Amino acid sequence: MLDFIYYPVSFILWCWHWVFGHIFGDASAIAWALGIVFLVFTLRAIMFKPMVNQVRSMKKMQEFAPEIKKLQKKYANDKQKLAQEMQKLQSQHGVNPLGGCLPMLLQIPVFIGLFHVLREFKPGKTENYYFDEQGVSSYIQADLLGARLGNWITQPAVELANFQVSRGAIILVALPLMIAASALTHLTARHSVSRQNPESATPQTAIMNKLTLYIFPLGVLVGGFFFPIGLILYWLSNNSWTLWQQRFVYKRIDAEEAAAKEAAIAKRSATAPKPGQRPTAPRPGQKPQAKKPAAQPADGATAKAPESDPTKAAPAEKPTGTGSTASTGSTGSTAGGTEIPGLISDRSRKKSGRKNR
Repeated sequence: MLDFIYYPVSFILWCWHWVFGHIFGDASAIAWALGIVFLVFTLRAIMFKPMVNQVRSMKKMQEFAPEIKKLQKKYANDKQKLAQEMQKLQSQHGVNPLGGCLPMLLQIPVFIGLFHVLREFKPGKTENYYFDEQGVSSYIQADLLGARLGNWITQPAVELANFQVSRGAIILVALPLMIAASALTHLTARHSVSRQNPESATPQTAIMNKLTLYIFPLGVLVGGFFFPIGLILYWLSNNSWTLWQQRFVYKRIDAEEAAAKEAAIAKRSATAPKPGQRPTAPRPGQKPQAKKPAAQPADGATAKAPESDPTKAAPAEKPTGTGSTASTGSTGSTAGGTEIPGLISDRSRKKSGRKNR
C-alpha cells in the first residue's frame, strides 16, 4: 500500500550501505549504522529549504502576534469571522500556515517507511524491497556490541532466539541511545522556545511549549522500548541534524536582520538634516526645486550711475552775457546752484522785460 514510500527509503539506505560496506564490510554494524545516519542526512538536506521557510514563517507570525490577539479579542464570539480575518492578515504579511507544518508532515512518512523497512529485516526473508537476500542476511548478521540493529528491548523471546541475542545486550546498546535521543529532543525544543517572542505568548503556546519540552522527549524515551535499535539511531541522528540546523538558520537570519537595521540607520542618517539646519519640507503636491545662487553685483555698480538716467541733470554751462549771468546767479541761488536747461523763471522774464522797455 505504501510501497511508494518504502522503495525510495530502502534505495537510499542501500546506496549508503554500499558506500560504507566497501570500507567496513557488508556485514559490519558500523556500515549499517552509518548508512542509517546518512539516510537521515540525505532526507533532511532535501527538506532544508522547506525548513528555512518554516522558520521564516514562524518568525513573521511572531511579529504580528499582537494583531492576532486583537482579532481574537474582537471576534471571540464569531469563529467564522475570526478565521476570515486571520486568513486576510496572513495574506497581507505573506505568511502561509502550511509552510510551517510542511517539514513535519514530510518527516512522518519517512519515519513510517524506515520503521517498516527495518522491521522487515527478519531471519528467513529473501528480500526486503530494494534489498536482496544477501542484503537481508548482512543486516541480520551485523553485530553491534552483542545486539542486532533489528532488535528492540520488548521484542518477543522467540524472535530473540532467532537472532541469537540476549535481552540484556539489547538494553546495554539501546538504553544509552534512547537517553541521548531524548536529551537532544529536549535541547532542540528548548532552543526553539527560547527564540519565541514573549508578546506572542498565548495559553495554547504555553501548552505546546510544555509538550515539546517534556512530553515529546519522554515519548522518545518510552518509545525506545518498542523501536528497533536502527530506528533509535534514526531518531538520534534526526534530532542532531535538527539542533544543528536550527542554530545555523537562526544565526543566519539574525545576521540578515542586523545588516538590514544597519542599512536603515545609515539611510536615515544620510537623509537627516545637519545640526542647526532647519528642514524645509515641500508643500503637498509641489515638486522640490533647486535653489538658485544669488547674483552678486559687479564692482563699483553702486557708485557709478548710468549715464542715460534722465532724473539726474547735467551741470549747466556758463553763458556769455550779463543777463545770462544774472539770471544764472539768481536761478542758482534759488535752485541750489543747478539749473535745468530750457526753463526760465518768472522773475528773470520780468527783469528782461523792464530792460527792453
